[in-house]
Amino acid sequence: MAKRDYYEVLGVNKSASKDEIKSAYRKLAKQYHPDINKSPDAPKKFEEIQEAYDILYDDNKRKTYDQFGMAAFEQGASTGGAGNPFSGGGFQGAGFGDIDLGDIFSSFFGGGGSRSGTHGPQKGEDRIQRVRINFMDSITGRKVVIPVNYEEECPHCHGSGAESPSDVVTCPKCRGTGTVRVQTRTIFGVMQQESTCPDCGGSGKSIKNRCHQCGGSGYTKIHKDLEVNIPAGISNGQQIRLSGKGGRGYSGGPNGDLYVEILVKEHEFFKRDGNDIHIDIPLSFIDCALGTEIDVPTVYGDVKVVVPEGTQPEQILKLKDRGVKDLRSGRPGSEFIHIKVKTPTSLSKEQKQLLKSFQGIEDAKKENIFRKWKKKFEGK
Repeated sequence: MAKRDYYEVLGVNKSASKDEIKSAYRKLAKQYHPDINKSPDAPKKFEEIQEAYDILYDDNKRKTYDQFGMAAFEQGASTGGAGNPFSGGGFQGAGFGDIDLGDIFSSFFGGGGSRSGTHGPQKGEDRIQRVRINFMDSITGRKVVIPVNYEEECPHCHGSGAESPSDVVTCPKCRGTGTVRVQTRTIFGVMQQESTCPDCGGSGKSIKNRCHQCGGSGYTKIHKDLEVNIPAGISNGQQIRLSGKGGRGYSGGPNGDLYVEILVKEHEFFKRDGNDIHIDIPLSFIDCALGTEIDVPTVYGDVKVVVPEGTQPEQILKLKDRGVKDLRSGRPGSEFIHIKVKTPTSLSKEQKQLLKSFQGIEDAKKENIFRKWKKKFEGK
């Protein structure tokens, strides 16, 4: 698919100044930044806007684009000798064969050809902070207060770093381009390369009088105790995003985000599997044989459960809707009761006598469990 004209992408005419190009870019970048605009087309539009700005804001690239159009920047394109002979990747003739000199130049300059940096607004880095909570807090939800350090745009200079708007002037070293040309002598001769202006850091602007409040940084350091709402049903390792509380943005770009990672302590009895809860319940073999009614703990309180007559060891009983509520749908999972039969180790004389009577009845009816199994094993 053919790309749109770069001037059309930014909504400027071909005679637009660099300030007009930068202003149009900032407006569109903020509008279509994927962290702000959640439409499916936003990432593609943002990439298109960034590409247009990179070409039109650079004087040399803009001149090449005006002369040769989009073809000048397609991989392998040739401008008939009028452009950069190394930009296409392959260099023919002069005894070099089909050699990619970009890699060779990288070893001298740290980059290929005459590449210049991007000086438009850039989002700051994202950060992560971990918070440990109790198991039951992850089930029911809670609020926690965490200390956060970040930087906000200075309220006095609004991020410019200057005491007043008139104190922002064009950088005299790079004349507002943000880049300077550097000559380097190599085995191929004297080579020219563009690099970021050391005086203005690529912004193209200089400050006569720095802001008295931020000292020219354009930002103020903030320390706050932020209240974070931990939703009911959150799992161990899940994260909560705090927009704009991460690292400082660059060239007017937004701050990064702070991700609060939740670490959930294990419970002594409850075990979580997705939205389901599992718990081991010990019972005597008498209760399992005769059946009983018990109050079973759940994450929402006790529930009466009927243990049916003849319940076997490791049998699992299910309590529907007694698990964890799903973060998105709100539908709860289930609780699974794992029956653990415990054999008594200390019996009274009376208990022993009763059990021996039971054993005698089983023997008389030839219903001993082991004997039944042994006959089956022997095929009798």
